[in-house]
Amino acid sequence: MDLLVAWEWKFDAEFIKIFESMAVGAGLNCLFINPATLNEASEKIQKEKIVFKALLDRASDVDASFDFLIDRIILSGSKTFNDASNAFRAMDKATMHLEFLTKGLDVPYTIILSPKDDVNSIKEKDLKQLGRPFIIKPSRGGGGIGVVVGAETLVDIMNARKVFSEDKYLLQEKVVPAILEGRRAYFRVFYACGKVISCWWDDHTHIFFVLTKEEESKHDLSRLKDITKTIAEISRLDFFSTEICVTDNKRFVVVDYVNDPCDMRPKSIYVDGVPDEVVREIISELIVQVKKTPREQLTPAKKEILTRRRDFELALLRRYRVGAQV
Repeated sequence: MDLLVAWEWKFDAEFIKIFESMAVGAGLNCLFINPATLNEASEKIQKEKIVFKALLDRASDVDASFDFLIDRIILSGSKTFNDASNAFRAMDKATMHLEFLTKGLDVPYTIILSPKDDVNSIKEKDLKQLGRPFIIKPSRGGGGIGVVVGAETLVDIMNARKVFSEDKYLLQEKVVPAILEGRRAYFRVFYACGKVISCWWDDHTHIFFVLTKEEESKHDLSRLKDITKTIAEISRLDFFSTEICVTDNKRFVVVDYVNDPCDMRPKSIYVDGVPDEVVREIISELIVQVKKTPREQLTPAKKEILTRRRDFELALLRRYRVGAQV
């Protein structure tokens, strides 16, 4: 078969429905499984010895019941979109921050605290440069868990760090977007297998609007695509989104580095959902990638490496992702 899609989040239902329809229309032979169909699908796959060219896994990072099936598919040589090793690395905001700086991307002024760092060791000059209010983020995790957007004091930092006490934390300046024709110049940009799709995304209301080619040209926003392609090179992910703020002095600041998995609720159903045309364009790019992807023949040595690595990576992904859909 061409593709297996595993999903468990109830709000993925509409995205999966659209995906199934488009996959059938494109002539793909796909299987979509969720917790309700997992056992039946697993039995069928094992009995008929079904193999897949590709895997989109939106389930096993938070639900261990998928492990046996997903592991079997990965070890058969299927291409995995956003495999666990890249996903684990990309979710570490401290690592991405340093990688972005190395590649010349503009990011907020940031102080990175290790779990053992005493907040009282922060220098006053650094706090002044950070400004007030500032933002506190755990290095890993998503869905806004552990994030404080209006921090003012060292006490705020100490309290925030209790959520993930063993994680690094980022203290970041609060970047203010410019106003372009009445809209906040804040953008969520999607990347799907080489395709970049830019959207206006109000960071207060979370409402999306597609950025048109005319608007991109009028406001000189083509750098959004260049920045996102650089992030794709750094993160090594096939499918993600990023948040970029354009300031009054034309700084293109990446304020939320790599969002994975992406929340794909369609706007036709949810007010703050992703525009339906964007959802369809992303699915289309995934389908194209599946069609041109060969199944890899894994050596015994590579299978052993994958097996050992996957247990470690899944444990860490689950620690920070359970309950947090980005």
